[in-house]
Amino acid sequence: MTSSVADKPGRCCFFPLSFDFDLLFPPITSTPHVITDLKALPDEATILKAAALEVLDAKGEKVKFGSIIEGQKTVVGTSSVVYDSARVFHLTLLKLCPHLPLIDQACQAYVEQLASVPQDSLTQAGTKIVIIGCGEAAAILHYTETTKFTGAIYADPSRELYHALGMTIENLQRTPAGEERPSYLRGMSLLGGTLRSIWRGPVRKPTLIGKQGNISQLGGEFIFGPGNKCSFASRMKHTEDHIEVADLMKEAGVVLP
Repeated sequence: MTSSVADKPGRCCFFPLSFDFDLLFPPITSTPHVITDLKALPDEATILKAAALEVLDAKGEKVKFGSIIEGQKTVVGTSSVVYDSARVFHLTLLKLCPHLPLIDQACQAYVEQLASVPQDSLTQAGTKIVIIGCGEAAAILHYTETTKFTGAIYADPSRELYHALGMTIENLQRTPAGEERPSYLRGMSLLGGTLRSIWRGPVRKPTLIGKQGNISQLGGEFIFGPGNKCSFASRMKHTEDHIEVADLMKEAGVVLP
């Protein structure tokens, strides 16, 4: 008897489409640079290597990471590019956060909080926020519409940039018991967040299923520039470990009202 798609390991019928769960954990295509100190600043050689790497914009066009932070003081953070589940110097905030919201709504909630930072405050500090995720570029437009984020968003599906900057941890852990959840998740229950993510993600955009990138990939936040130097780094150790937006803005010199 011929086996159906649903009978094959790693596959199941999901909505009208057959879905391969292997897409949630794509193979690593680069050799990760393992870092034990999650606050360690990348050195000049590491930054030069990262600057030469390419990410994708919303149109799928290749953009060198160096051109994004060139001549600017840049806060680089990680925030997933997926459908709903980063003064005299110019400061670029680049958020990198890589989780399928169906599994974890933390990244989307964090980007929504970043989107609430007043543009006047960013302008006065010569700052822009840029987001880079590990999903596919095809999901960027929907992610922008869902989070109301108005800055540039890029995709790093190969995760080469993530790995070059020392973001090598993969897990699906949440805030440890006994620790306070971050402000961007307070008042949001796991069930409520999951249902919200399912509705805003696969229900509304089933064609984007499988384009979210590796769901266990963690990200972080960085401040780069001006030039090839980094003054701040914070890599995540679990899925709800983004630095508070207020603290990130303080590090970036952005004064919030």
